[in-house]
Amino acid sequence: MQKLNYKIVVFLMGILLLFNGGLMLFSSLISFIYKDGVTFEITLAAFLVLSIGALMMLFGRQHDKQIQKREGYLIVSLGWVLMALSGTFPYLLTGTFTDFSSSFFETMSGYTTTGATVLNDIEILPKGILFWRSTTHWIGGMGIIVLAIAILPFLGIGGIQLFTAEAPGPAGDKLHPRITDTAKRLWLIYVVYTFLETLLLYFAGMSFFDAVNHAMSTVSTGGFSTKNNSVAFWNDQPLIQYIILFFMFLAGTNFVLSYFIFTGKFKKIFQDEEFKVYLSFILIFSILSAFIIYNTQSGFALGSSWTKIELSIREALFQVVAVITTTGFVSADFTQWTPLLTIVFFGLMFLGGSSGSTSGGVKVVRHMLMIKSGFLEFKRALHPNAIIQARYNKKTVTDAIAYNILGFFILYMLSFIIGAVGFGTLGLNFESAVGLSASTLGNVGPALGDFGPSNTYAALPQFGQWWASFLMLLGRLELFTVLILFSPFFWKKI
Repeated sequence: MQKLNYKIVVFLMGILLLFNGGLMLFSSLISFIYKDGVTFEITLAAFLVLSIGALMMLFGRQHDKQIQKREGYLIVSLGWVLMALSGTFPYLLTGTFTDFSSSFFETMSGYTTTGATVLNDIEILPKGILFWRSTTHWIGGMGIIVLAIAILPFLGIGGIQLFTAEAPGPAGDKLHPRITDTAKRLWLIYVVYTFLETLLLYFAGMSFFDAVNHAMSTVSTGGFSTKNNSVAFWNDQPLIQYIILFFMFLAGTNFVLSYFIFTGKFKKIFQDEEFKVYLSFILIFSILSAFIIYNTQSGFALGSSWTKIELSIREALFQVVAVITTTGFVSADFTQWTPLLTIVFFGLMFLGGSSGSTSGGVKVVRHMLMIKSGFLEFKRALHPNAIIQARYNKKTVTDAIAYNILGFFILYMLSFIIGAVGFGTLGLNFESAVGLSASTLGNVGPALGDFGPSNTYAALPQFGQWWASFLMLLGRLELFTVLILFSPFFWKKI
């Protein structure tokens, strides 16, 4: 095994900090425009981050430009931690948080697009800070590493190992043979979606500031809102919720399919097995939820029958999509509907959106292939000498992919159990502990019990905040990228 190329790791850490600092400057511009009183503090935070980034690039300037797998995993994992650490500067310098653990939790929740918050009153925050919260979502959604890949060729550095570490999983679709062109196309689609949603929300009645922030949170499947009641603030404006619902659905769909939409290849969308199952899950659970809501919620009795039907469908569809895509926006508290729906939504936290999307969770394609493999075991039991392999989109699933998915699922469930035990040591009740573990590991946001959709994470002790931050990072980078760093195989010289 080759010696670890530490200098290129430090150099690329510096590049990531330059991105971070540059976007902080943009937040300071928003602060200046709205005259919210914290322009200097955010600008100072930006220059501190830019200076640290420049020094790191200077230190690592004489590096070997080849990135191997080990460097790729290290850059992505440490890069995410470093981004979260530097992202706390605007919060700390503006006095948004007085303790570092809360600031780090909020920042990690932003970058991992979890959307959980320890803030009880969001609406009193300066506009520059609100914009920075949404920005952490936006750059974390598609992945700052993917953005970095797009410029690596100009530095003479290959980016395939970074892309592999940043976007692990069984789906291998690319928009272009060159990985940098793939990254550029992904970001172009991402920006277009953000722009379109901003315009639609603005014309639907949101203020321009709220529209921009919610668009950034939606396309990243993040969930940070500018309102204490999240999207429930606009419960009397159905068009706004339907627009957010539509873009949550798009963000939870494989971005390769979005590329097919823009290029007119519509047939490929409905030929994709994962998309059909993803859509089916949403429809099935939304119909079930709407039926139960319609028949059990007495508060819906006011108004016409059509009003009651529309509201039941909208709340069910919105919350199902919000949880499946791990966006986590709240239009209603699903834990207050019925115990059955609480169990259903808890299960949806493990589902996740499509591979190649900005959502978290296990991902639909992994569930599909595990179910297919399970049914094929029946055939293998009856025909032990036959060669039977699962197929996905008319292609044979290799044993390597099947083992990867099985290993991922085992590690995911083990991480969930250990996560719940960790929260249990804090004295939390069972519902709160398992809800927190499922929500943070799946990057969902709202949990169960004391940390349900109507509550924030403010009551979580400091150890719980650090534990939740680790689980959020673990889930966002899909386990292997982080856990491999704790393996002796990673550091052992052969």
